Amino acid sequence: MNKMEDSYQFKRGLTVKNRIMMAPMTTKMSFENGEITLNEENYYSLRSGEVGAVITGAANVQDMGKGWEGELSVANDEMHNSLSQLAAAIKRNGTKAILQIFHAGRMTNSKILRGEQPVSASGIAAERANAETPREMTNDEILQLIEDFSEATKRAIKAGFDGVELHGANTYLLQQFFSPHSNRRTDSWGGSLEKRFTFIKCLVEAVTKTVDDYATTPFIVGYRFSPEEYENPGISFADTLYLVEHLCQEKLDYLHISLKAYDQVSVAKEYQEKTMLAYIHDKINGRLPLVGVGGINTSKTVNEALAHAELLAVGSALLIDPHWTSKLLNGKEAYIKEFVTSEERRELFLGNGVWQFMKNGMPDKLK
Repeated sequence: MNKMEDSYQFKRGLTVKNRIMMAPMTTKMSFENGEITLNEENYYSLRSGEVGAVITGAANVQDMGKGWEGELSVANDEMHNSLSQLAAAIKRNGTKAILQIFHAGRMTNSKILRGEQPVSASGIAAERANAETPREMTNDEILQLIEDFSEATKRAIKAGFDGVELHGANTYLLQQFFSPHSNRRTDSWGGSLEKRFTFIKCLVEAVTKTVDDYATTPFIVGYRFSPEEYENPGISFADTLYLVEHLCQEKLDYLHISLKAYDQVSVAKEYQEKTMLAYIHDKINGRLPLVGVGGINTSKTVNEALAHAELLAVGSALLIDPHWTSKLLNGKEAYIKEFVTSEERRELFLGNGVWQFMKNGMPDKLK
């Protein structure tokens, strides 16, 4: 049985001191050019030191990948000082720093992109209000994007991070290439399930090779994915089992599922005997560690989730109480904060983006 307090060593040699990771969450705190602000630095630093690792909110690897204002950037060498500050802020008391890197694809708009049309696997708009129709990426643009992810990984290495997480979840571009809704291509990058995996495979291989070639200390690569889409056609849970099987054959260090609840069940009738987390864990079968997530806020939920995962990503609990981890580890669960008042926002460094997320997603936790 995995225990919260146990350390874990990844294949590339990096060791985290316990099984808790801070989940990647959008802060919208960065400057317009993607540099970190002092408030954002303090936000991460406050929640570091006790968890095994912190996974940052998404950082774009190119300007066309920007999804929202206040987003971190790893798109050029000018971001080095900003990234170094962020890594240093996180790496307190042995906590490891993992930079999540991504491209928003069609999940942005021309205003965010300063007049440019969003791009995606195909020219299909997302099924959401006011979604703009993206432009289908050319073959050269796809190859350039793979290179940009590799360059972003080099920057993360140079800045002192301990790893990167490829954000293939939450309907962003990596997921868009795998989805039959957003990928209607007829070339080598789309069509069949196998071809829709091609971009992900090429990207993972390029990033892991970059790590092998440039990292001089243990540096890990994770991959985050969403198991189902509501669109029709969309990614089915059976598609995700295919994705997981093939990701396990790559030189990744962990897989990270994106769920609202760790005990969430698939919408597919043929996969409702156990949770999606359990199905995925069984599919991996020990080849890679799995990071579980979703509603993990008590010792009971920690233990239940760790039955089907090696590590856990915790989000809202750490927003409310940055010392949640140490309180659980030291048997002080009764002292964990369960609510946040507006007066506490400043001392908790909960900027406008985070506060709005909390108001929309967890209003019962605000007073």
